[in-house]
Amino acid sequence: MEKQIQIAMEVSQKSLAVNIILSAIKFVAGVVANSGAMISDAIHSASDVFSTIIVMIGVKLSAKEEDADHPYGHERLECVAAIILAMLLLLTGIFIGYESVQKILSAETEELAVPGTLAIVAAVVSIIAKEMMFWYTRHFAKLIHSEALMADAWHHHSDALSSVGALIGIVGARMGLPVLDPVAGLFICFFIAKAAFDIFRDAVEKMVDHNCDAALENALREKILSYSEIHSIDLMKTREFGNRVYIELEVSVDGNLPLIEAHEIAENLHDDIEKNFPSVKHIMIHLNPC
Repeated sequence: MEKQIQIAMEVSQKSLAVNIILSAIKFVAGVVANSGAMISDAIHSASDVFSTIIVMIGVKLSAKEEDADHPYGHERLECVAAIILAMLLLLTGIFIGYESVQKILSAETEELAVPGTLAIVAAVVSIIAKEMMFWYTRHFAKLIHSEALMADAWHHHSDALSSVGALIGIVGARMGLPVLDPVAGLFICFFIAKAAFDIFRDAVEKMVDHNCDAALENALREKILSYSEIHSIDLMKTREFGNRVYIELEVSVDGNLPLIEAHEIAENLHDDIEKNFPSVKHIMIHLNPC
């Protein structure tokens, strides 16, 4: 667990540095080049800074050991961090969408500024940097089974997509359609809102004891039935607790086995599963006589 925390913190620190640099670059480029879409994109990147801080806090708190008040640990605090992140994302998207609509509605009465070349350069740099951060963060989120880190990865991806929208709007505005710049802001708003919804839905599912995915359950069944002493699986319930999995298992063994031998089978299976399935925090095994 200590190694997982260390990986999550290292990835988050790099995300933090990239987001701060990109936010500054995009904001300056948006102001200098008169691009509302780029300024909106800069606000999106700035929200990434706060979301990464939330991820770091969530990962740290969720890794706390069990105590008298929390005998099952604190893993769900990572889901809480993901939900807070989703709410911040949604608020950011609403703000950007509102600003964009205001500019579109005033397009007939006010002359919209044509963005400069610097905004295009900033958009291209943002797309490349954020896609690289998406794949980098996603890789380690899968490696350590971190819900909050995975949410941050998709946040990077939504930022890259919003930069694509900003780029299209900026190029279109420079080709004679200035209204495409605020239209790109609406495009950015859509992707931010979608990312917020996906993160929120996934986090809530893990908060309400959702069963784990079919691939993991099938792998567990294969491992359990590889023991020649086990005749059948009578019951298997799985539930996700934050980024970890708890299992209730009933299996049938020879009813004539001495208690000490039956206990040894259960103990070996218990240790084997927890060793080979990193996401499994605990498995409770009940033996039925066959």
